[in-house]
Amino acid sequence: MIYDEMELEEFESIPDEDPQRLIQQSFKHRSILDIVATTLVAVENDNVIGVAFGYPNTNEDAVNRVFLDVAQKIPSIKDADLFTDQEAAEDEFYLDSLAVDENYRGYGVATKLIDEMAAHANDLEYDTLGLNVDLANPKAEKLYRRLGFVEESKIMIGDHQYRHMQVDSDTEMLV
Repeated sequence: MIYDEMELEEFESIPDEDPQRLIQQSFKHRSILDIVATTLVAVENDNVIGVAFGYPNTNEDAVNRVFLDVAQKIPSIKDADLFTDQEAAEDEFYLDSLAVDENYRGYGVATKLIDEMAAHANDLEYDTLGLNVDLANPKAEKLYRRLGFVEESKIMIGDHQYRHMQVDSDTEMLV
């Protein structure tokens, strides 16, 4: 879902199932789950309904290396120019990805995941939780602003312009 929304040129000629394979195989590495990054999962009735994935800005290269190593085993992706843009800002815990099953949107799942990620960042003594929101995604931006995120800058990731937004990690979200 996230790769589709990003519309990365690198993935235009790649079979649709291969980015999914990249993610599935990358998340089999323990380091992605809880060493260099943190993965939070929202579950209802034994079904995953939402996921948040983040890491300290200093771990961005380590996270990218896991994905690049896995990509080497997928012929259609192994030569793709992935992760050329720095996404995290200095001295922040970066919320890289957030996804909620479309059947559960509007029920506070994203807010709860963001709140938990902010608390985790605060526990790790990061004062700031940052994220990037595509300018073409005003609905997500509205949620982030409602939760207290403010725009710090605009950046390019791939072919899209994003707002880099931040919030104090000790902010209590409206859960």
